[in-house]
Amino acid sequence: MTVIVRDLRPDARSDAEGYVRVRQLALPYMLFTPESLVHDLTHTHPDARLRLLIAEEDGEIIGTAQVGLAHESTEPGQGFANVYVHPARTGRGTGTLLVRTAEAHLSDAGATTSYSWVLDAPSNRAFAERRGYTASRSAHFLRLDLAHGALPPLRTPPPGVELRTAADFADDPRPLFALDAETTLDEPSDIDTEFADYEAWLDGTWRHPLFSHQLTSVVLVDGRPAAFSAARTDGGSRYGTVMTGTARAFRGRGLAKLAKNDSLHRARAAGCTEAFTGNDSGNGPMLAINKWFGYDICATEVRYVRELG
Repeated sequence: MTVIVRDLRPDARSDAEGYVRVRQLALPYMLFTPESLVHDLTHTHPDARLRLLIAEEDGEIIGTAQVGLAHESTEPGQGFANVYVHPARTGRGTGTLLVRTAEAHLSDAGATTSYSWVLDAPSNRAFAERRGYTASRSAHFLRLDLAHGALPPLRTPPPGVELRTAADFADDPRPLFALDAETTLDEPSDIDTEFADYEAWLDGTWRHPLFSHQLTSVVLVDGRPAAFSAARTDGGSRYGTVMTGTARAFRGRGLAKLAKNDSLHRARAAGCTEAFTGNDSGNGPMLAINKWFGYDICATEVRYVRELG
């Protein structure tokens, strides 16, 4: 049996479905659909040099890799290669082939550093370390049972504060872009990210197939967007918040909790039964907020880094 590595073909439904199947087995705490994968591949900024790689054995897709440049980083040369193999198809050299192909692409694209998220298991960490990667920060996946868990009750916003959804900004989402850009600057990360391209944000966030305008809650203070909780859904029962943040001038007033609670209640009312999110392990404030909502840590990833060349 021979394993080959190739690019995902955006016009082949079977490729996207196979990629999603492997990712859902390896990362059941994240939302993927074939449509979202194709959108990512065809709408990500060209400067990201994004490739979605497939490892195939006798026609079966058994491994995947997401590879590219962090083009929104303030520091050039930062690349990423996130590799996941079907849990029942390990030990075939699949991960090694994917890593080699990914690193070759990054080097050709001008990357000097490769970052990779690795599930926190001894075998996975040993795999990364054998290939010269060094552990950096860690992050947690969290899950909340929306079907049976008890959410904090909704509360009436104080004077001057109102709750809206992203759908209310359909005519002009630029204020949400500005809020997302400001809060992202303060997200803990090995790679600094700076949103400066509004059109790229529209493609990558606002028009993304998983993004829910109706379930994304926005807090306005005196008419100005001050906090938000950005929501995604897979079109079924699974819901995730990919960013919850507050503008610096409005922090310390509980607005992030207000936004997230509103979004969670909307999600449950829409029929979602599971809520997922993720936090850097050093992000104490957001971990505390999610614990208050009833989220439990369900898995941990460690970010590994290697200098290329």
